[in-house]
Amino acid sequence: MSVNPQSETKSQKSESSSFSDLNKKLDQEEQLAGLAPEIQAKFDEFEQLAEESKHNKTLWDRILLDTGFKVSFKNKLHMTYMLAAFASIGGMLSGADQSLISGATVFLEDDFHLTSHEQSLISSLVPIGAIAGAIMLSPLNQLFGRRFSIMISCVAYTIGGIICAAAQTVHQLYTGRFFIGIGIGLESIIPAYVSECSPRDIRGNLTSLFQFNIALGEVFGYAIAAMFYDLKGAWRYILGSSLFFSTLLLTGMFFLPESPRYLVVIQKKTGAAYRIWKTLRNMDDLDNKLEFLELVESTRFTEQSGSHDTRKHLWMDFFTVPRARRSIIYAFIMIFLGQFTGVNAVMYYMSTLMASIGFNTKNSVFMSLVGGGSLLLGTIPAILWMDKCGRRFWCNFCLPGFFVGLIFLGVSYQVPITAPAAKGLYLTGVILYMGFFGSYSTATWVVPTEVFPNYLRSYGMTVSSGGLFLWSFVITYNFNDMFDKFTKTGLTLGFYGGIAVLGFIYQIMFVVETKGKTLEELDDVFSMPTKKLIALNLKSTKKDFECIAHGRFKEVAQGTHIYY
Repeated sequence: MSVNPQSETKSQKSESSSFSDLNKKLDQEEQLAGLAPEIQAKFDEFEQLAEESKHNKTLWDRILLDTGFKVSFKNKLHMTYMLAAFASIGGMLSGADQSLISGATVFLEDDFHLTSHEQSLISSLVPIGAIAGAIMLSPLNQLFGRRFSIMISCVAYTIGGIICAAAQTVHQLYTGRFFIGIGIGLESIIPAYVSECSPRDIRGNLTSLFQFNIALGEVFGYAIAAMFYDLKGAWRYILGSSLFFSTLLLTGMFFLPESPRYLVVIQKKTGAAYRIWKTLRNMDDLDNKLEFLELVESTRFTEQSGSHDTRKHLWMDFFTVPRARRSIIYAFIMIFLGQFTGVNAVMYYMSTLMASIGFNTKNSVFMSLVGGGSLLLGTIPAILWMDKCGRRFWCNFCLPGFFVGLIFLGVSYQVPITAPAAKGLYLTGVILYMGFFGSYSTATWVVPTEVFPNYLRSYGMTVSSGGLFLWSFVITYNFNDMFDKFTKTGLTLGFYGGIAVLGFIYQIMFVVETKGKTLEELDDVFSMPTKKLIALNLKSTKKDFECIAHGRFKEVAQGTHIYY
C-alpha cells in the first residue's frame, strides 16, 4: 500500500499527538489507572495475533523468520545487547578491508608492478561496489528484511575475499574488490537494524558499536598485515584473513531475530513482530508496551492518511513530503561532512603516508597501527556517553578537535623530512585527527538511522549509504592526484580542514537533537519547518554559550538547553 504522510488529516494528527503527549505527561501510575482498559484490550489483541502467527505461516515466513536458532534471556536487555554486539560485527568487514588493503598494497606494487592508476583503482573499487550494494539494499530489505539482507552481504563479502586471496592477475583483484564492496554496501543496513531494535535511552550507544567495530576491524587489519609481513606472498594471507570476519557475522545472524519495526511497517505482521518485541523488551514495563502500541498506531495513521494514494514509488516522498525531504538532506550532509574531511583516504593510504614522512616500508606498516588505534579509542567515549550528551553536542564538540589534528598534519609537511620534529608533529596530528574523528563518525552512523520515517527507512539508508560510498570513492580515487596538486599541506589543512570549518557552522545551525525520543516521536521534530528548527538551534546554542561563560559545563554536555 502506498502512503503519503503529507495528506494526514488534522484530526488524525491531533489523535496521534494527543496519544504521544499523554505518554509524556502522565507518570506510570496515572497511565496504568487511566489507560489500562484501553491498553489491555489492544495487547490482548496483540497476544492473540502473536499466537496465531506461530501456526499460520507461509513457506516464505518460515524461510525468513525461522531460519536460525531461537535465543532468549530472562533479562530482556541482555538480548538487545547481544543483538547489537553480534550485528555490529559487520563494521569489522568495512574496517578490516581499509587497513588490510593498506598493508597489502606495499606488496601488490612489487608483485603486479602496479601503476598509480591501478593502485588507485584497487583501493577505490570497494566504494564503487559498495554503491552497487547500497542500490540493492532497498529492494532486498523490502523483500527479505534486515536480517536476511545482512546474511546475503556476508556471502558477497566472502566471494570477494576468496577471489582476492587467489588472484593471479590485477583484473581478478578488481573483481574481488568489487564483490567485497557489494557486501559492505549491503551490510550498511546494520545500524538501522540495531536502531530499530534498541530502547530509546540506549539507542545511540548501541548503534555506535557499528563504528567501534569499524575501528576495531582497522586495528585488526593493521595487526594482521604486520603479522604476515615476512611471509612470501604475504598479501594473499593478508587479504584472505578477511574471511574470518564475514564468517563470524554470518554465524551470529543465525541467532538474531528480525526487526519488529520492519515486520509491522513493511510486512504488516503485527503478531510476529509482537513475539519478537517480547524477547527484546521487559513487558512488565509500561513504557515498553506503549512504545510498541505507538509503533502500531503511527503505522495505522500513516496508512489511513495515504489510503487513496496509488503511487508505487514511495521514495518520491523524499522530494514531495517536507518531513521526508528534511530527513534525507540532513542525513546526506552528515555523511558528506564525514567523508570530505578525508578519513577514508587517510586510512586506505596510511602505510603510504607513513612512508612519505621517512618510515621504511616495514615500519610504515607497523606505524599504521597508531592511526587505527586512535580511531578505535576515539569511539569508546561515544559508546559510553552518546545518549547522555546527545548527538548535537557530540558533533559540535568533535569537529573542532579533529581540525586541530589537521593543523598538526599540515604543519608537519613543512618540516624537513629528516628532522625528528616532522615525525612528532605528524604522529600527533594523526592521533588527534583519528581520535576525534572516531568519536564524530559514530554520529554519522547513528543519525541517519534515526531521522527517516519508518516506512522510508530502507530507502533512506540506500541513499545515505550510497552517498557515503560515492564520496569515499571520489576522495579515495583522487587522493594521489590531490596529494600532488594541492600539496600535502594544502590538502590536509586547506581542503580537509576547510570542510571541517564549514561543517561546524552547518552543525550549529542545522543539527537536530534526537536523543531520548522514540523513532516515531522524531516525526514531530522533523515535521517542523526548517526555519523554526534553525531558530531553536540558535536559541539553544546561545544558551549553551551563556552556560560556558558561567562555568556550567554539565548543562551543555547533557544537552539541557534543547527547545524542541
